[in-house]
Amino acid sequence: MNHTEQNRGQQAAGEGQEALRVVISGGGTGGHIFPAISIANAIRELEPTAQILFVGAEGRMEMQRVPQAGYDIKGLPIRGFFRPLWKPANIGVALDYLKSKRMAKQLLKEFRPHVAVGVGGYASSAALGAANSMGIPTLLQEQNSYAGLANKNLAKQAAKICVAYEGMERFFPKEKIMLTGNPVRQALLASATTREEALQAFGLKPGLKTILLVGGSLGARTINESVLQHLKEIEQSGMQFIWQTGKYYSQAIAEELKQKGQPQNLVVTDFISDMAAAYRAADLVISRAGASSISEFCLIGKPVILVPSPNVAEDHQTKNALALVNRDAALYVKDSEAPEKLIALAIATAKDDDKLQSLSRNVLKMALPDSAAIIAREVIKLAKR
Repeated sequence: MNHTEQNRGQQAAGEGQEALRVVISGGGTGGHIFPAISIANAIRELEPTAQILFVGAEGRMEMQRVPQAGYDIKGLPIRGFFRPLWKPANIGVALDYLKSKRMAKQLLKEFRPHVAVGVGGYASSAALGAANSMGIPTLLQEQNSYAGLANKNLAKQAAKICVAYEGMERFFPKEKIMLTGNPVRQALLASATTREEALQAFGLKPGLKTILLVGGSLGARTINESVLQHLKEIEQSGMQFIWQTGKYYSQAIAEELKQKGQPQNLVVTDFISDMAAAYRAADLVISRAGASSISEFCLIGKPVILVPSPNVAEDHQTKNALALVNRDAALYVKDSEAPEKLIALAIATAKDDDKLQSLSRNVLKMALPDSAAIIAREVIKLAKR
């Protein structure tokens, strides 16, 4: 715990009121981390003296992102099981899990939280499992339309389960479920950037249709291949494109574009730090179907073509995508078919103003705003119960 948090706690205690203490656990991907940080920020807005401790998995993304957001985090040596489960390497994974649960118990004894929040990911199974065994009330936040393994295992003992999709009683006890939506990056909704300023920031022309291609912070190989195989169509489209390749693929792509020639209407970047500006500039987005990204498209009403990643547990990104597609709120291309079909579909869709407007209208209907504040209020209620 840092000095500021200790001072806040002492100040609150000095005023005759014990400061609220909350543990938030989970991570592994931005899809778990962004909601977790948004919930923490919302708790702080409602309870400025709250002490918040994150528990993550050593070596994973949360160990960097959480401190950048201004919160303390402790790491556990936990990792995922290998498939198939009878692989000998899983003996070490199981021992690490038991060690992580012991460490989590010790952390909870020292921090004495009033409530624990799990957002999915390896660390939450150990930290929330320990909280349950110690009688600390727990709240789960499930981002996807297909529940993750950690949350499914923890659901029985959870006091409240906040979900982003209807029909989640397939996985969780119905009486514990609350439909709240997914908390998203606040910067997206707070941005005052105009479309003209956004286009200017990317060196693009006003008056031309703009297509944004994003594959997450690491990139998406299939989306990248789709672009590289259709550079001529992109060049002749009469539109402009922003392409986030991901840092992992950026060097190889730069070399390939040197050989093939980069179309002038294609802006290439390995990472976009200002997603609010990128979304503002775009008439149409091409994206993977992670839960956090989908929640963002719903809240900003952005027409999108989803290309679900096939490399995720239980193929949950396809299920996320279909939840929108079935309401005519998004288009969808299978990963295996994307290199052949994606760019042609994107160009045709961007030319069709009626289609863009209808996608935007329908995706806005699926938005669940103020998710972080709603979940934060539930967390505080549990703590004070």
